[in-house]
Amino acid sequence: MDKLLSEFSLGLFFWQTILFVALVLLLKKFAWKPILNAVNDREEGIKKALESAENAKKEMQNLTADNEVLVKEARAERDAMLKEAREIREKMISEAKENAKEQAAKMIDSAVVAIEQEKQAALAHLKKEVGDLSMVIAEVILKKELASQEDQIKLVEGMLKDVTLT
Repeated sequence: MDKLLSEFSLGLFFWQTILFVALVLLLKKFAWKPILNAVNDREEGIKKALESAENAKKEMQNLTADNEVLVKEARAERDAMLKEAREIREKMISEAKENAKEQAAKMIDSAVVAIEQEKQAALAHLKKEVGDLSMVIAEVILKKELASQEDQIKLVEGMLKDVTLT
């Protein structure tokens, strides 16, 4: 340190101080301001990015909540549609059953009517056959002109045995 104090020059110190101050002023004018402006701009950019990230986060939360509401509404609507479809299906099944019962009742009624008609036709045919048979018997009896009643009864009984009803 002694050597430093012994070689100290006031002129050199003065010029170094002036150069240092000039260098600081030049740096302040040409370097500091652009550097500080760049740092401030960067800081503003970071703040804006953080704000936009926060806004995006809030928007995502809102969208998520909206999506959940939409999903709940869609599920409720789906459940309502399924319930309505079930009701329609049950209604269609019950209508089909009623229609089938009505058709069956109509078929049974028409079958009963047809059976009754067939029965009446068979009875009419039977009556006609009996009438025809009676006529044949009477004709035979008259042709023979039987003298006794016993002969007539034997003849009728014999003819009845020979003729079969169809």
